[in-house]
Amino acid sequence: MAKKPYYITTAIAYASGKPHIGNTYEIVLADSIARYKRFIGYDVRFQTGTDEHGQKIETKAFESLSTPQEFVDERAAEIKRIWDLMNTSYDKFIRTTDKDHEAEIQAIFRKLYEKGDIYKGKYEGLYCTPCESFWTKGQLVDGCCPDCGRPVKPASEEAYFFRMSKYADRLIKYIEDNPDFIQPESRKNEMVNTFLKPGLQDLCVSRTSFKWGIPVDFDPKHVVYVWIDALSNYITGLGYHANGESDPMFKKYWPCDLHLIGKDILRFHTIYWPIMLMALDIPLPKQVFGHPWLIQSDGKMSKSRGNVLYADDMVDYFGVDAVRYFLLHEMPFENDGVVSWELMIERFNSDLANVLGNLVNRTISMSNKYFGGFVENLGANDAIDEDLKKTVIGTRLSVNKCMDKLRVADAITEIWNLFKRCNKYIDETMPWAIAKEDHMRDRLSTVLYNLVESITIGATLLEPFLPDTSERILKQLNTEKRAVTELGQFGLYPSGNRVTDSPEILFQRVDEAKMLDEIALRFPPKEPEKEEPKAEKKEEKTEPTSVENLVKQQITIEEFDKMQLQIGEVLSCEEVPKSKKLLCSQVQVAGRVLQIVSGIKNYYSPEDMVGKKVVVITNLEPAKLAGVVSEGMLLCAEDENGNLALLTAEKDVPAGSMIS
Repeated sequence: MAKKPYYITTAIAYASGKPHIGNTYEIVLADSIARYKRFIGYDVRFQTGTDEHGQKIETKAFESLSTPQEFVDERAAEIKRIWDLMNTSYDKFIRTTDKDHEAEIQAIFRKLYEKGDIYKGKYEGLYCTPCESFWTKGQLVDGCCPDCGRPVKPASEEAYFFRMSKYADRLIKYIEDNPDFIQPESRKNEMVNTFLKPGLQDLCVSRTSFKWGIPVDFDPKHVVYVWIDALSNYITGLGYHANGESDPMFKKYWPCDLHLIGKDILRFHTIYWPIMLMALDIPLPKQVFGHPWLIQSDGKMSKSRGNVLYADDMVDYFGVDAVRYFLLHEMPFENDGVVSWELMIERFNSDLANVLGNLVNRTISMSNKYFGGFVENLGANDAIDEDLKKTVIGTRLSVNKCMDKLRVADAITEIWNLFKRCNKYIDETMPWAIAKEDHMRDRLSTVLYNLVESITIGATLLEPFLPDTSERILKQLNTEKRAVTELGQFGLYPSGNRVTDSPEILFQRVDEAKMLDEIALRFPPKEPEKEEPKAEKKEEKTEPTSVENLVKQQITIEEFDKMQLQIGEVLSCEEVPKSKKLLCSQVQVAGRVLQIVSGIKNYYSPEDMVGKKVVVITNLEPAKLAGVVSEGMLLCAEDENGNLALLTAEKDVPAGSMIS
């Protein structure tokens, strides 16, 4: 029976620099899904790659005294090196400078032009070079790009445009008829209500102000703009041909089962890309999943802030599978995850070294100590064994349920629950005590057999997430990975088999203080450049006796208008050291993350804060509170007893929405 095809893609990485640990999360996440799908019987096609055209690339190449092609060749090689280092099992690494891709983009552009969906016009607007996006004045935030927060500049040039509005109603209907198309659910509401229903403008799809791009073959002074060039990689990589018969691979794997992308580019993949496919008369992908970000504990990673972490640096200290575990386990389903050296060390010591590594080592060592490494099921069962077996056998279904919903972190938690249950089983049965009783030899042998069998099943389930660790465990147990159909049975480990007589340490505990000292010497922190706040004379505060009698001096509408109020989403929150009142929150507002310190610790825990949509003053001059820089203010209501309540959005509106 032929396997069912499954096509999964990542966004293609922009070849402007080295990918940081947050970028690396996406490829590792996609790899775990691809490996799991292969394990349960799918014929998987896994594609990733690099986006290599555009003005930003052209500018960076000029600054580095190299040609654009030389520049992207070097960057693409570095991206591929990181993906390979992380042991990702992609089937295709596509580059948008591949000649077959470039030829197909020209054919796609011509087809859409001849169909009337692309027309020539003139663009006048405000342009963000890093994002390669045009904006109207009303879309700017603080006069800057709403996506990245950087300055924009006026631009005017002849361009070709794609008729987006022609397909808007059709796309809305498709989204409504296919509720799983955009995931998570919260992202879907934002796309429909914020971008589609208010009306779509036609999309600029060519440029003349730079040359590093794919020329429009019938008008070569134009180069194809990023949207058609980059997004079309998902079909050109399968052998799609706009002017003729597509390759069998395209017919086999399209429509795509899953586009896995960052939440910041969801609009392009759920609006621009589906409409392009509609215009080409190609079926739409089955699902687009906008995963959250992995951010540093002091905010979104930025080279200018000096808080960027790279996968290869972390691998130097912890190894590939430990970094994979951290990336996959620490990222929530919808909210952003937080990464730091301290948290990585904590997880390494507690989860990997203690729970898993110690379990495997203890089990193999006891098997060697008491039975010369031979593992036999002598049938000396006890009622306590049944709960262990129930947990172990049930893990397969729990993991599958999580993976069906792309809840990878939850799937790993289920596997770790299996390992924790094994450790508890050791504490319950106390093999070292049984070993003292000669008449309990059969029971001791059975206990160790149950542990080896349980670990075998756990290691099999672990393979999609930590492939090398899974292989090392199974090798030490002298067995092979189970087939998925065998995971519902307990007792398939060959009785009488012999484990290794030289168990290796899977994860050696690290000294946190020593490692942090080494890391600090290698990666000295870079202080963000911020102006010192001006000292202000504080007025003496008079406590109100009730909520009605505090009246401040009247202000004009012009004075009020100076305050910029926006909706922000709390990405992470932590207590401020040595402070009894302060919490430090990382708050996403449009394309930037503000660090905001608030005196609300007595009313909200850090866990309560994460995910809240709060009202923020975003144009306050930075100030230091307890030595921590605060870049804004969360608004609260206060009653007559001094109790605080955060002001939050009544409806689920996007972070960055203006309050007026």
